[in-house]
Amino acid sequence: MVVVVIIGLLAAFIVPRVMDRVDEARITKVRADLQAIETALAMYRLDTARLPTTAQGLAALVQKPEDPALRNWRSGGYMARLSRDPWGSDYRYRQPGTRGPGFDLYSLGPDGLEGSPETDEDNIGNWSLGN
Repeated sequence: MVVVVIIGLLAAFIVPRVMDRVDEARITKVRADLQAIETALAMYRLDTARLPTTAQGLAALVQKPEDPALRNWRSGGYMARLSRDPWGSDYRYRQPGTRGPGFDLYSLGPDGLEGSPETDEDNIGNWSLGN
C-alpha cells in the first residue's frame, strides 16, 4: 500500500513536467515548420515576383497553380510536401496578412480553433517568430 502511495506521489510530480516538455516540443516544431515555409515562400517570391494568393494557398509551394500569368515557377516546386502542425491541422496562410509581415502564416495551436480572441489566443504565427 505504501508503494502505491509513493508511486502516486511520484506520478503527481513527474507527469506535469513531462507534459510541459511535450507542449514545448510541439511549439518548437511549429516554429521550425513556419520558418521552413517562410523560406519556401521567399524563394517563390524571388522566382515569380509575387506571393501565392490566399486562394492558391500553401499548395502553390508544392504544385504549380493554374495561373497563366505565373512565370518562372520552379519545376518540382518549393517544398516536397506540406506537413500538418503537431495537433493535426493544416498550416494557415493569408495574403495579404493582418498580423504578419506581408502575409499571415500560422498554426491554430492546440485547440485547433480560430475566429475569436479567445480561440486565437493559442495560435502560433509568423508574427511571433521575431523576424
